[in-house]
Amino acid sequence: MELFLKLLIAHLLGDFVLQPYSWVQDKNLKKLRSPRLYLHTGVHLILTLLMLSTELSLWYLAVIIAITHFLIDAMKLKLQNEKNGRLLFFIDQLLHLLVIIVIALFFVDTISLPDLNNSQWFTICGLLFLTQPASIIIKTLISVYTPKTEMEADDSLQNAGKYIGIIERILVLIFIMTNHWEGVGFLIAAKSIFRFSDLTQAKDRKLTEYILIGTLLSFGFAIVTGLIVMHFVRTAA
Repeated sequence: MELFLKLLIAHLLGDFVLQPYSWVQDKNLKKLRSPRLYLHTGVHLILTLLMLSTELSLWYLAVIIAITHFLIDAMKLKLQNEKNGRLLFFIDQLLHLLVIIVIALFFVDTISLPDLNNSQWFTICGLLFLTQPASIIIKTLISVYTPKTEMEADDSLQNAGKYIGIIERILVLIFIMTNHWEGVGFLIAAKSIFRFSDLTQAKDRKLTEYILIGTLLSFGFAIVTGLIVMHFVRTAA
């Protein structure tokens, strides 16, 4: 399980946290001719090597991860168009996850770290997932519902919505792990109050529904992640 978590953390960092949107645009535009595709593969190789640094004899696992990651991404870029981009995003992530699962199953209990146990790895993985990865997944899920009219961008800070979502999801995870469910209720109530005035001014039903779906998904991801992390933390204890 520890090997799976470490490989998953490397994937989350490489595919979401350390991959700028400009890289994604460049890859979508230039396909296999994009230097960002090969740089992205190199980032995954380095991250996986770092996660396996206590067992350098397993360096070939990082090579396997990098090669399969490149092949999956290349296939996605070849097949991707304006209509199937959303579907291929989730197929791409599923294939990466399957590769990690297969490797972890073949090398179960192969490596261990002296200073971290499984419960701590689960917590790190959960916190990491609720940052940039959850934001991108939620945005991709609701992209089909994006309204034509939105509130003026000048009225809010740049990327404020993304960072608010990240903070609220992390707080939800903390509240669940400390068994303070009333804190989750408070966050939902506070978010609803602040959003109500914005949506009232916007007078756009589609925008209201779009924001509501995004908010519910954000809290839903955080709550489910919190429950999963707590289950495995208690199991590992």
